[in-house]
Amino acid sequence: MRVAVLGTGVVGKTIADRLAGLGHEVIVGTRDPEATLMVEETDRMGNPPMKRWLEEHPAIQLRTLPDAAAGAEMIVNATNGAGSVEALRSAGASNLAGKVLMDIANPLDFSRGMPPSLSVVNTDSLAEQIQREFPTALVVKTLNTTNASVMVQPETVHGGDHTMFLCGDDVGAKATVRTVLESFGWTDIIDLADITAARGSEMILPIWLRLMGALNTAAFNFNVVR
Repeated sequence: MRVAVLGTGVVGKTIADRLAGLGHEVIVGTRDPEATLMVEETDRMGNPPMKRWLEEHPAIQLRTLPDAAAGAEMIVNATNGAGSVEALRSAGASNLAGKVLMDIANPLDFSRGMPPSLSVVNTDSLAEQIQREFPTALVVKTLNTTNASVMVQPETVHGGDHTMFLCGDDVGAKATVRTVLESFGWTDIIDLADITAARGSEMILPIWLRLMGALNTAAFNFNVVR
């Protein structure tokens, strides 16, 4: 499958790497590829700059947002949640139309420092905003409730015995995303129903952030015991 991963942060890189390793044709999209490739420093978490990362991942290409989205069969929104809608506008509504759009971003607001709050909460969600803005895209919310490494290798935490959520309005799109999640190693996947359920999954983030601080690690996840 041809997949466009929009976003060059650690989440985008991690997802792109995993998808490419599973045999998908992956293009990473960014607003300005030239500017992205000019960055030479590691980020604050020690991750390599995009230029070096691409050298280590020769099968993955870097393109503009619209170029990446245009040729894709599925699109992954791994952009910063605060700028996701604008980034997707840059990708082009026509390039999103009729395609599965796996939204893994969170609407985190860092304006008051750490830990961040949510800029969208209770009666709306980032995923719903994306679906309203791009009504012909097939938005599915998932993977936003854990960190990047656990997203793609759930077995690293308790052998994979924990839960991932998804929600969206299109049954076929959710089936496609479920297949991708299963290929990552997820076995306990709960469909929370329509896209409004993203309000709940996004609101998991405040407790997730507090747990990360209390546990001093991001290598954990939630397990729905039943």
